[in-house]
Amino acid sequence: MKSINVGLLGIGTVGGGTFTVLKRNQEEIARRVGCNIIIQMVADKDIEKAHHIVGSQTIVTANAHEIVANPDIEIVIELIGGQTIAKELILQAINNGKHVVTANKALLANHGSEIFSAAQQKGVIVAFEAAVAGGIPIIKALREGLTANRIEWIAGIINGTSNYILSEMREKGLAFSTALTSAQRLGYAEADPTYDIEGIDAAHKITIMAAIAFGIPVRFEKAYIEGISQLNNEDIRNAEELGYRIKLLGITKRVEKGIELRVHPTLIPIKRLIANVEGVMNAIVVKGDAVGPTLYYGAGAGAEPTASSVIADLVDVARQLTVDPKHRVPYLAFPPDSLSDTPIVSMEDVQTAYYLRLQVIDKPGVLADITRILADADISISAMIQKEHAEEEDRVNIIMLTHTTQEKNINRAIDKIEKLPSMTDKVVRIRLEELNK
Repeated sequence: MKSINVGLLGIGTVGGGTFTVLKRNQEEIARRVGCNIIIQMVADKDIEKAHHIVGSQTIVTANAHEIVANPDIEIVIELIGGQTIAKELILQAINNGKHVVTANKALLANHGSEIFSAAQQKGVIVAFEAAVAGGIPIIKALREGLTANRIEWIAGIINGTSNYILSEMREKGLAFSTALTSAQRLGYAEADPTYDIEGIDAAHKITIMAAIAFGIPVRFEKAYIEGISQLNNEDIRNAEELGYRIKLLGITKRVEKGIELRVHPTLIPIKRLIANVEGVMNAIVVKGDAVGPTLYYGAGAGAEPTASSVIADLVDVARQLTVDPKHRVPYLAFPPDSLSDTPIVSMEDVQTAYYLRLQVIDKPGVLADITRILADADISISAMIQKEHAEEEDRVNIIMLTHTTQEKNINRAIDKIEKLPSMTDKVVRIRLEELNK
């Protein structure tokens, strides 16, 4: 049986999982592909650790350039991360006529257009299932399984760290900082968790999905990004009381003015399946015009779940090696010359509903002032509750849910409300999505 030689760049958590799963399931994978997929070389700075994982049958080097230059290597797996040396190695591998498998969402979100263009010119494949949602095969679903559909919107819990923190805050009443410390202790969050808790990681992923779903270039710089670090337990409890859960969602949507591309905390009705995804799990809802809403759920990170996607890409590449490049599935589902220049809608033009919490002095006429400002901004209220302030007897919290309106309307209204003399704090605003049409 023929063998395909693979070079692995980086044998950390995912790299080690990839080597282990491929070795364990080698016979089954070979039956499916019709050839053996062999990791012939591994590059890692920690040579001793790499030798311990791969044994004596695999060549280990500290110099990744040796792999991308080796004429015997047909496929390069990039699992080192970052956007400098990883980009350099991928472009060198492509230039040397090698196919590439990567889990590097940050690199693709920021430099995907350059990488895909280089790959097209050389007639090689760049596969990246593991870059989005770990072991969930969402890229394949968008690129192939839903190809008959006009995708209308995607909404996803695509960062396990943030979802774990929000779950802990809701279930145990923990403060954000305490839940974050727990996530770090368990290894769910990095020592510097900025990319996770501030929504940047999720924005990388939703940017890639938007490009595939709508046939547009990768435009990470156009994404609106808001994280969870400012969320309060009080708002999580209020949302629950009103029948909602707060999740960090990546959202992309086809609208009249273009494509929405945003990441932010979002109220979702508890009755939606995605609202009940807890802990470090990921879930993505894709709405197609023919199929309707479809839900994809699973582990969004981890050694073997992510390795599952890496190896699925290896299998796909192996199957397509003899296919004319013109007949392969395009990287972004649409041929490069068919990508559209549909604009990314500015956040001010996004239309959604809102949760508002206002802390005010408890006196007559306050509510009338607030509702008048909202009405003047063409904002209607769908639900409202009033709660006594926990510490100040003369203050109350007014919690409102609005109907759908434009972001610029709510911005204008909040600016006026915060200038009222009865206001004792800033307005808390969280967006709300029904995810039902």
